[in-house]
Amino acid sequence: MTNPDGVDPEPVDLQTGRAHGARIYDYILGGKDHYAADRAAGNETLRVWPALRVHMQANRAFMHRVARYMAIDKGIRQFLDIGTGIPTSPNFHEVVQEIAPESRVVYVDNDPIVLVHARALMNSAAEGRTAYVQADMREPERIFSAPELLSTLDLTQPVGLTVIAVVHFIEDDDEAHRVVRELVDGLSAGSWVGIAIATDDFDRDVLAQVQQTYHAHGEALRWRSHRQALRFFDGLELEEPGVVQIHKWRPELGLSRPVDDKDIAMYGGVAVKR
Repeated sequence: MTNPDGVDPEPVDLQTGRAHGARIYDYILGGKDHYAADRAAGNETLRVWPALRVHMQANRAFMHRVARYMAIDKGIRQFLDIGTGIPTSPNFHEVVQEIAPESRVVYVDNDPIVLVHARALMNSAAEGRTAYVQADMREPERIFSAPELLSTLDLTQPVGLTVIAVVHFIEDDDEAHRVVRELVDGLSAGSWVGIAIATDDFDRDVLAQVQQTYHAHGEALRWRSHRQALRFFDGLELEEPGVVQIHKWRPELGLSRPVDDKDIAMYGGVAVKR
């Protein structure tokens, strides 16, 4: 990918020798952007927890529902997506720009493979705009000061912030809550926030093995209880039905297949900043 100024960028180290959560996700969902370490971690996790694919599909469906809810029900027209992951259509901007082509979306991720695919993320509708910020979510100050963000979003107006299935990569609870708090602090009143938080509340023994598998392959994974998940929404006004398993958050009638609660290891919720 060539930079806008026509200069080829520095080579990107994809760190293919170790498993990465985004690439495991891509592999489980049938993508093609993964490596032997990711496939090994994914296959081992599937042996321990065959529901992994169902869980990941539910997570992606939750992201789509949150995007549509913010765009349709709340009229949000600019979005900040933290922990973007490898592009898989429909991407976030495709969902919201189908509803409102003028929507603006900024993607943020620190995975080098997402940087390689950033061009796909910037394939915006003509009326709208998308941009990509290469940054770690642990550094909200850097995210909010990035030229790509500042030239795309108006932070004096409401933004739809999504932090979907990424806080479990921050294993320290205080650090994880700090990151979300500072991201929310950077938004204006009237902004909406969607968060998905990994949990082992529904199948602890099996999910303890999943965590061990991730750790054995060099990837972080931190389960959190419902009480801990609620903390991420401190200072915000939760929308109904509150913080629930993601497949139970405003499911679309006739489109969702019955799912066993034990197959879903994620809480999700949407809230507004007053």
